Amino acid sequence: MRRRSLLAAPAALGFGMAQAQAQAQAPYPDRPLRMLVTIPPGGAPDVAARILAQRLGERLGQPVVIENRAGSNGQIATEAAVRSRPDGYTLLFAQDTVIAVNPAIYERAPFNVSTDLIPVASVAANQFVLSVNPSLPVRNFEEFIALARRSDPPLAYASGGSGSQHQLAMEMLMRRAGIDMLHVPFRGGTPAVTATVAGDTAAVFSGTSSAPLIQQGRLRAIAVTGPKRSPAFPDLPRIGEFFPSYEVLIWLGVFAPAGTPAPVIAKLREEINASLAEPAVKGRLEAAGGLEPLITTPEGFAELIRHDTEKYGALVREIGIKPE
Repeated sequence: MRRRSLLAAPAALGFGMAQAQAQAQAPYPDRPLRMLVTIPPGGAPDVAARILAQRLGERLGQPVVIENRAGSNGQIATEAAVRSRPDGYTLLFAQDTVIAVNPAIYERAPFNVSTDLIPVASVAANQFVLSVNPSLPVRNFEEFIALARRSDPPLAYASGGSGSQHQLAMEMLMRRAGIDMLHVPFRGGTPAVTATVAGDTAAVFSGTSSAPLIQQGRLRAIAVTGPKRSPAFPDLPRIGEFFPSYEVLIWLGVFAPAGTPAPVIAKLREEINASLAEPAVKGRLEAAGGLEPLITTPEGFAELIRHDTEKYGALVREIGIKPE
């Protein structure tokens, strides 16, 4: 009996090795993927992630399941992604603040996004709209700056939280325009916009998803922050037209844990870019809040991350923003 068992062992071992080899050679992906999103359901990044996940899953032939891991300015989702197996089955969908701003705020984080994550592909971009409460006695950007300069006490502005892009955009403007304003942070962009509509704050930077409020006259838009005028607000000037080099571009991207095989990264990038190039996906992103597909090369995406990390990191350290 024992001799028979010993003779069977090599056969069993050979079968196990063959099975493992077959699994290793299985085409990627052969099971569902999960995409970690840094915010709760409903916000623009979450909507964009779901639009991409649906089409990406169709192209890959496997579902891409959204998993919202909100909290700590995106640090919770980011750490979960960093700690996951680097096999291409767990991805992080993150906004620029998570990658380019958080490292300067959370200097003692147990991970480093520049070494523990691989940029897979940029996804979409948007720009802020500077809006004021309609009761404020200004009709345009120049009048707003003039009022802010002479206001005592300072005008109050709302933001989506300490260290948010909303705050950094206004801090950059204050430095360029020589004005001082009172920062009133909220837990997210929507409450910040609501406070400005209610008149609790005078101004707010928000995404173009605030277009309905502007069209209804509940907010008065006076400028945009991008490198070009917004298709959603073609009559609004860029802040850069008054203060050259001023630019705030909001972007979203997909990342994978360090160690993920290069062929897997390449396949994901190819399918994401192909998805973004489809008119139907472009239309859905536009409807989700004025988002525009952002298709870049690996080198272009890396340069965007490097540039924003340096720009916002210096500003965070100058302001002295600390984790809440």
